[in-house]
Formats: sequence, structure tokens, C-alpha cells
Amino acid sequence: MCTTCGCGSEGITVTRNGESEHEHSHEHVHVHVQHLDSHDGDTRRIQVEQDLLSKNAGYAAANRRYFSELGAFAVNMMSSPGSGKTTLLVNTVAALRNQYPIAVVEGDQQTSHDAERIRAAGVPGIQINTGKGCHLDAHMVGHALQHLALQRESVVFIENVGNLVCPAAFDLGEHRKVVIISVTEGEDKPLKYPDMFAAADLMIVNKIDLLPHVDFDTARCLEYARRVRPGIESLELSATSGEGLEAWCAWIKAEHAAASVPARNTAAANTT
Repeated sequence: MCTTCGCGSEGITVTRNGESEHEHSHEHVHVHVQHLDSHDGDTRRIQVEQDLLSKNAGYAAANRRYFSELGAFAVNMMSSPGSGKTTLLVNTVAALRNQYPIAVVEGDQQTSHDAERIRAAGVPGIQINTGKGCHLDAHMVGHALQHLALQRESVVFIENVGNLVCPAAFDLGEHRKVVIISVTEGEDKPLKYPDMFAAADLMIVNKIDLLPHVDFDTARCLEYARRVRPGIESLELSATSGEGLEAWCAWIKAEHAAASVPARNTAAANTT
């Protein structure tokens, strides 16, 4: 178990269509460094965590190769709990499921509620319950992918555990990281959790239908985000009302097209 945040490799399950199985034992990784009393202790701790991080990088590379071979586009969706990312995913699936094969990996500490919502929307969804773990890692995602049987040129959404800290540090093999912040959370989140926003390619400001009722400055939020991640893309939308959803879907389409080009070129070369 990680002594810094309590993550552990015990109690991890993968659920598919209501049937659960325990995740195979694996090396859990973490990048936080806990300062010990002696310099030698610090050195050993850093070395161990660097070694474990390299293992996660290996699993992430394998996931990335798998996506690349299929011409699939994978996006890692990260946020605090209650940002509305599952509602956004359900409505995104409804908008895109007739255009692309879609699959979803759901990460939560407990329950399969989110995966059930995804499957009810008409696409394959698999639940990873992390137990005490506060984020997904590449090995968990790779194991889940074995159950999804992705089609060529799929869009794969990975909904990470609700947490604005640890998920930022873990490469899952995705093409893009997206962070979602809702207007009920406060515009200063990029400054309070800079690692998350520094890692993200796109920031979504959700629940803009509530702007008349809350004190949230969208321009200031973007300014804060660009202090830690210059050039970060930003979209404003409401997953509930659908406002701004078209721009989000357009972003997915553009990223999917870019991700699928190498696989299409390889396939074309193999037929000549």
C-alpha cells in the first residue's frame, strides 16, 4: 500500500455486464515522495518509486500500441467527484454512437453505477473498482481492455476516479487528458491543483447553465489554467442542457481523425 495516499493493490475488481472478477495482483505505482529521517532512506524511497513508475510506463506503452494498431482514439477524463463527467459521457455517447464504435472504462472506488449508466446508453462499458486506490493506473486499464474487444477506429473514454491530485501523474496510454471543472467548484481550482491542469490537454468548464446562480468567473478560471499550462484548450458546456456539446463532439472528431491516420496508412500500405 502506498503510505502517502493510501492506494493499495488489494480489493481491485473489474466488472463486465454485472459479473465481477478480482484484478490480478500487480505492482501498484506512485510518484509522491515521503521524506524519511535519513538521506539514505530518501534515496532508497525515490529509487523504488522511480522503478515502479517505469513499470507503469511499460504498461502504458503497451496500451498505446494497442490503440495505435486499431486506429482507436483514447481520452482520459479526470475531475473531482460531482463535476458531471458521467452525465457528460452519457450524453456524448448518445451523440456519437452512430458515428463511431465507442467503449468506456469506468473507474470508481466502489459500485458499478456509472458503468451501468454507460451500458444503458447503448455502448460497452466496463467498471474498475479500485478499493482504496484513488486513481487508475495503466495495468488496470490494460486488463479492462482485454474484456472490451475494441473495434477498429473506436473512441475509448476512460473515466478516472474522481480526484484532482493522483490521476494527473499516471500515464494510461491515452492520447489526450481532459480535466473537467464545474462552475460550482470555484474558479481557482487550477491554482490549487496545478499538476492536474498542467497535465491536461483540454479543460472543460461544465454546468454553465448554473452560472446565473453561482459566483464563478470563466475568464479568470481560464487565465489561472493557462498560468500552469500555457496554451491549454478550453470548452464551456452544460452536460445537462446540451449547450456547448457540439463543440466538445467536434473536438473528439478532430482528435479521433488524427489518431486513426497512422493505422489507416499502415493498412493501405499492407494492401498494396
